Amino acid sequence: MERRMVVTQRDCPARLVPVGTPITIPKDSFVTITQSLGGSYTVTVNGNMARVDGTDADALGFAALELDFAAPADGRIAEEQVYEALRTVFDPEIPVDIVSLGLVYVCDVLPMADERFRISIKMTVTAPGCGMGEGIAQELQDKLEALPRVGHVEVEIVFDPPWDRSMMSDEAALELGL
Repeated sequence: MERRMVVTQRDCPARLVPVGTPITIPKDSFVTITQSLGGSYTVTVNGNMARVDGTDADALGFAALELDFAAPADGRIAEEQVYEALRTVFDPEIPVDIVSLGLVYVCDVLPMADERFRISIKMTVTAPGCGMGEGIAQELQDKLEALPRVGHVEVEIVFDPPWDRSMMSDEAALELGL
């Protein structure tokens, strides 16, 4: 999506980028959408960059992204669905998903006693001081909870090993011109 100016339709919760401080963008504010990927939006408002969660897309005049996953017939969780959901989560400043950026270190899908599954994620952020980690982790958790047969999602932000550019996929490096 090209940069596009919109007027907020209602008060809209957001998080300042990169510090992660929660803010409310008032109704009737002019914002410029700078990134629209995976159902979430990075906007500029009053000279600040902010992240608007996809669940608040209506405040920007858009429909929320709906992930529709069919339950696998074998009673398990399809690993490709887990990674499909992971690939809909983007860094608010970088137009590349968190899997391609190499931010997901561990993704375990473990059976629970009630025929549901627990997904355990260990991920990092591109810089230790990034305040957006919790917001990205929450978006990730929300999207994984939409999968059929998911009973619990746990997302842990870790800093060991520290992230560096070598962890990106070749496609991500090409997209970013590296």
